[in-house]
Amino acid sequence: MTYAQSGRTPTSRRNFVKGLGAAGAVLPALAALPRWSFAEDRAATYANANIDWKQFAGQTITLAGAIHPWSNAITPLLPEFTRLTGISVTIDFQLETTYLGALPIRLARGSTTPDVFMFTTYGQGISGGWLEPLNGYYSNRSLTDLGWYDENDLLKTARAFPLWSDGERYAFPITSEAMTMFINGDALAAKNLPVPQTFEELLVTAKAVKSSEMSGIAMRAQAGGNSSPPAMGFVFSYGGAMVKDNKAVFASSEAIAAVEMYGQLLSQAGPVGVGSYEWYHVLDDFLQGRAALAIDSSNFATDISNPARSRVTKQAQFAVFPRVPGRTPVPFMSHWQACINSKSRNKRAAFLFLIWATSKATSLQTAAAGLATTRVSAWSSDGFKKAFGSQAAEAALTNLQNADVDRAKAILFHPQSRPILDAFMIGVNEVVNGEKSAKDAMTGAAERANAAIRG
Repeated sequence: MTYAQSGRTPTSRRNFVKGLGAAGAVLPALAALPRWSFAEDRAATYANANIDWKQFAGQTITLAGAIHPWSNAITPLLPEFTRLTGISVTIDFQLETTYLGALPIRLARGSTTPDVFMFTTYGQGISGGWLEPLNGYYSNRSLTDLGWYDENDLLKTARAFPLWSDGERYAFPITSEAMTMFINGDALAAKNLPVPQTFEELLVTAKAVKSSEMSGIAMRAQAGGNSSPPAMGFVFSYGGAMVKDNKAVFASSEAIAAVEMYGQLLSQAGPVGVGSYEWYHVLDDFLQGRAALAIDSSNFATDISNPARSRVTKQAQFAVFPRVPGRTPVPFMSHWQACINSKSRNKRAAFLFLIWATSKATSLQTAAAGLATTRVSAWSSDGFKKAFGSQAAEAALTNLQNADVDRAKAILFHPQSRPILDAFMIGVNEVVNGEKSAKDAMTGAAERANAAIRG
């Protein structure tokens, strides 16, 4: 995955992620976890649970995942978990692309480790038998105190997200994110332009602020499934879907119109070489003041608002996803999830870890470091608003509330989600690069995706 952009030095994913705290380093924004003066109160909170936290003392579990805000936020708290439970935790965090490529191979081979792991391809994991069903653990009174855990405090999307079609749960949601619009307020003010609300307004604004030094808008357009979240939000907001009745349906008139707009924005107002853009290129451009507008994960807010990383901290603004006139926007949303290996030898200890990691008390700590958790109480806490930014938090929460969990799950949980998303983004890339019309590109993309579904 090369970054072919003329006029400046290419930035590799590895180097960029290292700058965000790779190689096991904790992001500065996340490393500054507060030394809570209420540590004893927090210990009392865990003690209030009708759970014997010490029942698996002496066991060791392996926690695997991507180098990510969640892994960086939870790592400094692991000694606290060990003190509470007597369970040791070995961590194995890798660059995201490396991790996502290696994990399915490891699980398919029947490895007993990792015991707990960050996961995204839910349908593949369930159909492959890699994920431990969790409903039985939730109903086990020696492991779970549902009154103390308070599922009603979870965001609506987080409550619905892990439920499989038969009502079984195979995961704990651990983060929350929705596609959000980022604005360089100075760039818009220089042209006396308001924050755009509709897609047409976004196109007009992006073209108006584009200059030789600054693109009008940056979004992902690389021909691979990892780049699909912003474009899927366009499809959903235009009234389309990705998958329905086990068929790829992004050759619909709604999806074609959405991808046509996506292509117009990036071909007419995007940066040079945008066809190779992934999330880290989008974030890098916005942080460095090379893009007036951007649409990507709400979790970018912690970097955008951090003056040690961002040149646009003072002028950065955060807004809801654009919409079609007369309709509510439907941004793509997702939750990173954590699962238990069905071959693990320490499943109950692993479950206890996940109960602890996603509890109110732990979530308040990670939220104070700027992590977008799944807890309403954490999102409304002063610590989170200060670390994440009040405007960013409000925009992200609105986008999460506007999202359609069922449409997101239909594609994310499909056993063939990867080839479907790859086909979709190959089509989007063709439109962005001017190689095909949106109709031809999406028709071909849907045909390739449906061939993959049929096997």
